Amino acid sequence: MKIAVIDGESGTIGATVITKIRRTLGERIEIWALGTNAIATDRMMKAGANRGAAGEAAITRCAGQVDIIVGSISILIAHAFLGEVTPSMAEAIGTAEARKLILPISQESVTVVSTFPEPLPHMVEGLVKLHLAPLAEAAGKNRKPHREQN
Repeated sequence: MKIAVIDGESGTIGATVITKIRRTLGERIEIWALGTNAIATDRMMKAGANRGAAGEAAITRCAGQVDIIVGSISILIAHAFLGEVTPSMAEAIGTAEARKLILPISQESVTVVSTFPEPLPHMVEGLVKLHLAPLAEAAGKNRKPHREQN
C-alpha cells in the first residue's frame, strides 16, 4: 500500500501524520512525502517517509500512483498554502483515483461546517486508527501470496 502525505509551508501537518502512521502501522506501509516545497518535503522525510519529492511536477505525477492521499483540506484548494498549491496540483489530487483522507484544517477562507474543532494530534489519531489502519488491514488480507514463476 502506497500513501502520499501532501503538505506545504513548513510541513508540520505532514510530519505529524507520518510520525503517527509509522508508530501505529510500522514499516509495512510505503509513505511518499509530497511537499509543495522542499522544506515541507524535508520535514516529512525526517518524520519517516520512504520517498520524497517537492513541487508541482512531483505532486501532479505521483497523485495518480498511490492508493491513499492524506492531507489537509487545503491540498484541494488552488492557491492554498500562500499560493503553493497550483491549480494543476489541486486538480491532480482531486481527480486521482486514490482514496483521500482529508483533515479539516485550513488557513484559507474556508470553513468546514459540522465538524468539531480538535487539536491536530487528536485528528491525526482518528485518521490513522479509524480510517487508515482498517484500509491497510483490508489491503493486507486481499494481497495474493507471491509465487515464483518457473
